[in-house]
Amino acid sequence: MKLGKDELQKLVLGGLLLIGVVYSYFDLLLFPLLARQEAATKSTVALGPEIDNAQAQIKKTQDLEKRAPELTLVLTQVNAMIPEGSPVAWFPTRTADFFKRQGIEKVTTRLNSETVEKELPGFRRLAWGVDLPKVDFADFGSALCILENEELLLEVNSIQIDASRDDPQTQHALLTVRNFVKQ
Repeated sequence: MKLGKDELQKLVLGGLLLIGVVYSYFDLLLFPLLARQEAATKSTVALGPEIDNAQAQIKKTQDLEKRAPELTLVLTQVNAMIPEGSPVAWFPTRTADFFKRQGIEKVTTRLNSETVEKELPGFRRLAWGVDLPKVDFADFGSALCILENEELLLEVNSIQIDASRDDPQTQHALLTVRNFVKQ
């Protein structure tokens, strides 16, 4: 069987068409789909740590929601312990009154620094210097213990006590304390 020129052209054209269809199938359909599948797999794998972080955050939020009534009670108690007004107005007089009740007459209080409390929004922490020029060591020690027990929001950071050569009965004390106040 001999193929004529017309039939040969049809076979060659059909072959070229078949090659074009196969090439188009692979190049335009299959390979882009495989590339998208690979990209989707990579992005899904990359989401794994983000999902774990989100689940951990959900767990923290649920734990916080469970503890919310307890924390609200503590926050209410803390708010009740802090006097209204500017701390610069009430803290020095409150400190002086406390030490006078303990038998220490002369007290000077000054504000050293202030920082925002990151863990407790709406509150800040103030650092104060309390200067006691003439104190008896034993009276000062007992007053300091009572101060820490009465003022629950007050924290003593440092104590410096200097003895005087002129009067060995009395010492000069310098306290650095910090307390919580409202913003």
